[in-house]
Amino acid sequence: MSKQPVFKPFPLCTGCHAQTIAASFLFISGNLPSLKRFVYLPDGEKIVMEISTPKRWKETDRTVVMVHGLCGSAESTYMVRIARKLYKEKTRTVRVNLRGCGIGRGHGTKMYHSGASDDIWETLKEIKRDTPCSPITLIGFSLGGNIVLKTVGERGEEAKGLIDKVISVNPPINMQSSIELLSQNTFYERYFMAILREEVAYLHDTFDHLPPIRISSEMTLLEFNDLYIAPQSGHDNARDYYHACSSGRLIHNIAVDCHILFSLDDPIVDCSVVNFKEVPENVNILITENGGHLGFLGIPGQKGGFHWMDSVLLQWLFEPTLSS
Repeated sequence: MSKQPVFKPFPLCTGCHAQTIAASFLFISGNLPSLKRFVYLPDGEKIVMEISTPKRWKETDRTVVMVHGLCGSAESTYMVRIARKLYKEKTRTVRVNLRGCGIGRGHGTKMYHSGASDDIWETLKEIKRDTPCSPITLIGFSLGGNIVLKTVGERGEEAKGLIDKVISVNPPINMQSSIELLSQNTFYERYFMAILREEVAYLHDTFDHLPPIRISSEMTLLEFNDLYIAPQSGHDNARDYYHACSSGRLIHNIAVDCHILFSLDDPIVDCSVVNFKEVPENVNILITENGGHLGFLGIPGQKGGFHWMDSVLLQWLFEPTLSS
């Protein structure tokens, strides 16, 4: 494995909140050709993936499957930006919209959640059926990062049949501790809750069989998960949901090559819960001092450049696997 990269934050953007917020608003314009395709799930609902295939891509070339975070979609800034860079590298990308997200809105009555690993597994199987000779790398961001780790952690050696590598950025591997951290900052919590309230209202207005519901503007994420997400996902309460969906308890069972990127100053995800005694040799964990949440804005002209996170992901992506 190559030497661990070192992150130095942009001088005018060193704080965790500046990194987090600035990165979410920075957008690089440019065309990214893509085809929309449904994945039909066992429960009768469907999600949409957006596939970008370079002209010279062959069916033996790599495919990168990406999963977004909370209140995101396949059009999230980080997803599109990295997909564009991979497109230039002649690498096919599949950006997955979790249930009800992006252009998949209105195609199902259930909301996505942090434990939606079965949906990702079905997506991977669909991709592998179409192009069985294309190696797949799975990348997840934030909530999506937890989902991809849960996906491979649940299946152990079986995951090797579909993917050869998984990469996760700022994943809330312990949902309980991350929710407690997030609740300390009302700005982030209110931002997420405003979007989630609108998503729930849309679902219940669109589908006649869903009963009327009111999500209070004062409701916290913990209360929302307790009232809505936990019962919908088959759990008694939020605490049961957090335990079942947290990927940290499954890291020891990951059999594919794995890279995880954390930041100590992440205002949304608590990475102090990592138990390195349970981390197998095929799992590489990098924890930087700074970077915020999906920020990692570096210094232009220096190693890694301004979008340092992207350069690290591409480095990990194109490294040979341990089994190679």
